Amino acid sequence: QVQLVESGGGLVQPGGSLRLSCVASQSIFSISNMGWYRQAPGKQRDLVATISSTGSTNYADSVKGRFTISRDNAKNTVYLQMNSLKPEDTAVYYCNSREIYYPWNEYWGQGTQVTVSS
Repeated sequence: QVQLVESGGGLVQPGGSLRLSCVASQSIFSISNMGWYRQAPGKQRDLVATISSTGSTNYADSVKGRFTISRDNAKNTVYLQMNSLKPEDTAVYYCNSREIYYPWNEYWGQGTQVTVSS
């Protein structure tokens, strides 16, 4: 069974930092593009950042320069380093994987809450 397990969320003050981690099943990690999405209360789920199987990255404009996505293929783990956090970054953050080969399966983690508040 494919699993994505996130960790690292929590409460942080504005201007602070958090690092999210997502461990994926070994069977899919090496053949998947990975990403982080977030969903604030009453809003749709939005892209935060993605990283391809070869390491290419893409960021939402709202997090460019503050967030960094990375992956450790040896540990089947994708990270999201979040710096200079703002209250508007408050959301549930979800890990996502998309296989790069047919049938292009997509999986989601259970989500981890990030709250930025003083």
